[in-house]
Amino acid sequence: MSDHPVPDWDPRDVSVLRDQRRAYDELRERCPVAYDSFLGWSLSRHHDIVSVLADPETFSNASEYRSVPNGMDPPDHTRYRHALEPYFRPERMKALEPRCRRIAVDLVQACLGRDEVEFVAEFAQPFPVKTHCAFSGWSSETWKDLRDWVRRNQAAALSPDKETGAALAREFAGYVSEALRARRKTELAASDDVITSLMGTAVEGAALSDEDIVSILRNWTASCSTMAAALGILVCYLATHADMQERLRREPPLLAAAIEEILRTDGPLVANHRTATRAVEIADRKIGASEKLSLNWIAANRDGGVIDDPDAVRLDRDQGDNLLFGAGIHYCQGAPFARLQLRVALEELLRCTTTIELGASGPPRRDAYPSNGFLTLPVRLR
Repeated sequence: MSDHPVPDWDPRDVSVLRDQRRAYDELRERCPVAYDSFLGWSLSRHHDIVSVLADPETFSNASEYRSVPNGMDPPDHTRYRHALEPYFRPERMKALEPRCRRIAVDLVQACLGRDEVEFVAEFAQPFPVKTHCAFSGWSSETWKDLRDWVRRNQAAALSPDKETGAALAREFAGYVSEALRARRKTELAASDDVITSLMGTAVEGAALSDEDIVSILRNWTASCSTMAAALGILVCYLATHADMQERLRREPPLLAAAIEEILRTDGPLVANHRTATRAVEIADRKIGASEKLSLNWIAANRDGGVIDDPDAVRLDRDQGDNLLFGAGIHYCQGAPFARLQLRVALEELLRCTTTIELGASGPPRRDAYPSNGFLTLPVRLR
């Protein structure tokens, strides 16, 4: 029997959503395994989260709805993940880089020569969706529909209305079904884009079903919101740390380390979830079988018990404990693409400008769970 007669906190309280990093830091020190009815058991210590990630048999990642491969446990997870590995190999990322760079350059150029730009709307949101379209093979006309779907899908995370999520899933399935129909009817079927390639991908000899392809593409597309959040966090940090901005202009090879370290201190995604398959005890809290756990990445990556001086951005820090892309068998399979997007975007923003600074129209406004990015970020690009 679990021990949660009363909630330990409210993750939807305005005081939490107003400053998520502060709230999660405080929770980690006060109640590192905290219960509430919305998230279940929230884990915020680095050690506890790593232990959960290392034990997928006890802590299941299986989703209520089909989710390939994220919401699967072994052995299905292993089979599907192996089948999708070729899509993120170095040679595919290298071939994609020029297209991502062209998208970044076009977006930056559209922002130059103006007194101020709203970075979230004009770069952070369109860039990951457009590069995702380039990666996957969506038509150029589709990106605005996908951008709007990503926004609404993220907003639905705080909604108790399950029909909202179901309607969004049906809407996305419609986009995929249309893309598949087009490829089956025309010469597009001979192309080598990812959507077409998925139609020919097999898992132990069995072709992916249309339902599988919908699920895979939905997971990949939904991640655009996390990428947008990451871009906002990175640019806000550079705009408020001129010394780091100038150092990266002088020493571009440091950019990859800077991205990982800045996003460790201020993560774009709040949490992922697991389900206990048996009764367990973590930090003296009894968690029952079938109960939900929420793994708080932001709190874990700022845990002073593991990370020395966790608020400091140190480019020479060993990133072995950084959970930005998770850990264990569910380590983010799309990490190579995410790293490519972030690196190219920052390279072009720094290359095409001499100064990035906050705008004068008002302070940046932070987003809320499940994101930790920005709703608005006025900047000046010179």
